[in-house]
Amino acid sequence: MPVFDFKNSPEKAQISECTYTIFRTNVSETSPENPILILDNSKGALKHHTCGMFINPVKRTAFEVKEENQTVQADILKIDARFVSLIKWLGENHISVRLSGADTAEGYAVYKIREIAFGGGSKLSAEDGFLQFMIERLLSSNAPTEELEDEDQEEEGDSMKLTSLQSITDFMNCAGRTLPDNIRLWARRNLAVARSNEVSQEERRHAQRALSIMMNVQWKSNYFEAIDVEEARRILDEELYGMERVKQRIIETIIQINRTHTLPAYGLLLIGPAGTGKSQIAYAVARILKLPWTTLDMSSINDPEQLTGSSRIYANAKPGIIMEAFAMAGESNLVFIINELDKAASGKGNGNPADVLLTLLDNLGFTDNYIECMIPTVGVYPIATANDRDQISAPLMSRFAVIEIPDYTPEEKKIIFSRFALPKVMKRIGMYDNECVLTPEGLDAVMDIYKNTSGIRDLEQAAEHLAANALYQIEVNHQESVTFDEKMVRELLP
Repeated sequence: MPVFDFKNSPEKAQISECTYTIFRTNVSETSPENPILILDNSKGALKHHTCGMFINPVKRTAFEVKEENQTVQADILKIDARFVSLIKWLGENHISVRLSGADTAEGYAVYKIREIAFGGGSKLSAEDGFLQFMIERLLSSNAPTEELEDEDQEEEGDSMKLTSLQSITDFMNCAGRTLPDNIRLWARRNLAVARSNEVSQEERRHAQRALSIMMNVQWKSNYFEAIDVEEARRILDEELYGMERVKQRIIETIIQINRTHTLPAYGLLLIGPAGTGKSQIAYAVARILKLPWTTLDMSSINDPEQLTGSSRIYANAKPGIIMEAFAMAGESNLVFIINELDKAASGKGNGNPADVLLTLLDNLGFTDNYIECMIPTVGVYPIATANDRDQISAPLMSRFAVIEIPDYTPEEKKIIFSRFALPKVMKRIGMYDNECVLTPEGLDAVMDIYKNTSGIRDLEQAAEHLAANALYQIEVNHQESVTFDEKMVRELLP
């Protein structure tokens, strides 16, 4: 539910000349009922779609519409506190926009703002993407406190403008309050470095690159909406056959999130034989949480600097894998899937990658050597996989809720192969059900061939082999269908 905070006496906007009322709301989607701002439409100049420009005259801020022989100004009556700086920026830079709105009892309720081409044409300009980016960030943020408004007022005179950094500067001026406090202060310091003539070109380049990375991450709060438990169960059943105890543990985690609206204090550690679907479970959990995910393969990480990044003192410095994951995801709430955690302790003289993981898993914040800023990790949910629990250090084990993944029984493998693996492959390559048939004896032969393997990975590869061979015979030998009996299976599969 939106939360509005109207005061008895109207609040003034950030510059003394303005006379509109500020209201506070945390809605993430706009509509005529939840507008960005309300304009005075007593002159009837504002239609459903209206083109014009925000201006800052002496006495109040208004929207200017040019009609045939005259210019009509519509005063701003009310404005969402999150958008005060953006509207001021649009006015100061004389940006032509198209408003979408509707007449209401309070006035013309604006719920969409788009930038149009220079000259007032209807074609949207290339810069509209940047404007929509800022609007999206503002809508996903909470209403600023009065202290933040006062702070922004004090910073208005800070002219941090450099042509090559214009978009970052504009974002900071319009939507800087959507950033966590420490990142906002860090960004202003790095902007100062990036525009300074007193530092080397290399330092300016590093500062600009770091800014670009951080500004493109949406830094969200640690509040999580409730998750549909029935939908979560449906996804688990779709991805996993059997494993009822594993599914129950995951559902227990979902119920805990629904009760607290925050992530659990511990991530999940899935331990079991190779090929038992540990990674598939991790992807299913990310899908349930509706979060982007990234993977860290610990078997290929032998230097902590791969995770933490390198210092800017080096010309070829760059962020670490963890920071790059935030940048790729575009937001701070994501699932880290840490594969082969049992290989995380094998550093090669420069430190232990496992020690870096401890910092990430504690959810107290993570510092990348290149970014040089404490990165909030309260929205990071780690899910690790491992084959051998004895190879995992005690400190790492203590950061996870451990779920043992048992191997499938022979009967379960038979069902998975015949009902899921083979039909899934056939559907993916466009085959009909009757084009690749496996007799009961053929199915028993498949199970016998792979009886000493763990997991179902080899069985999935066998399904690929059978389906591909059937498709070959249909296309090349012009057979209508292929039926695999025991003899054919043993001749085809290794």
